[in-house]
Amino acid sequence: MTDATRTHPSLDELRAEALEWGRKPRARGSWYVTEHMVRAMRAYGWTIVVGAFGQPILYLLGLGLGLAALIQTDIDDGGQPVPYLVFIAPALLMTAAISVASEEFTYPVMAGFKWRRYFYGFNASPLSSPQIANGVILGASARMFIAVAAYYLFIWVFGAVPNPATGWISIAVGVLAGVSFGIPLMAYAASIEDDKGQFALVQRFIFMPMFLFSGTFYPLETLPGWLQWIGWISPLWHASELGRMLTYGSVDAPAAGSHLAYLLVLAGVGYLLGRRIFERRLAK
Repeated sequence: MTDATRTHPSLDELRAEALEWGRKPRARGSWYVTEHMVRAMRAYGWTIVVGAFGQPILYLLGLGLGLAALIQTDIDDGGQPVPYLVFIAPALLMTAAISVASEEFTYPVMAGFKWRRYFYGFNASPLSSPQIANGVILGASARMFIAVAAYYLFIWVFGAVPNPATGWISIAVGVLAGVSFGIPLMAYAASIEDDKGQFALVQRFIFMPMFLFSGTFYPLETLPGWLQWIGWISPLWHASELGRMLTYGSVDAPAAGSHLAYLLVLAGVGYLLGRRIFERRLAK
């Protein structure tokens, strides 16, 4: 074809082509952001591998077998006597998910808004603010799933899952525990303009008290009444109780429903708040 006979596309044709190219990212935008977040994890991939496989071994050897060797009697968990290893294993699994959430929903979110500002680049494309928030959640959930699945494998090998028929569902509960804690944390991280050590304070004054006083190492009712409220509002306690029901194979439907509802409400409210903060901040 010569230059004389070559036809140039009209403005309407160019506009239609641009819209066509934009429909795919708009439809699958959350997954594109998820892919970016997962690929970014390769920078600290060994940390993920060591944390997913090394942490359960150390905790189970130190607490489940070492400390459990000193505790000869069974733990009375709601009228059901269970060995100490069986008692703490589901709580450690849930803690692993929440620990990952405390990492993935803090500094990576801060990096996206302030340090590397790649969220603004995403938002300049056909991707929307809610899709960016969704991608952050899905990317973190992928890492949480790996950590929780590895933890479940180890507690099963160590004989801490009396009923594997329902015990494997605790993997899904672990991911839910992570997002129920992590999504509100993501909303908080998205609202921070300057890093002044806020995340360190979250670790010291929220995560650690929750870990220590949410019935992780002993039944919550053994704590003084003025400390038990920490467990009642903690996603870790609700997830641990639900995980214990599943691994024991004795699910109390009303109690399980209340624990599940609390985790879902916490995640849902956090998502609505986080989505609004993402939209407001990326509109600047």
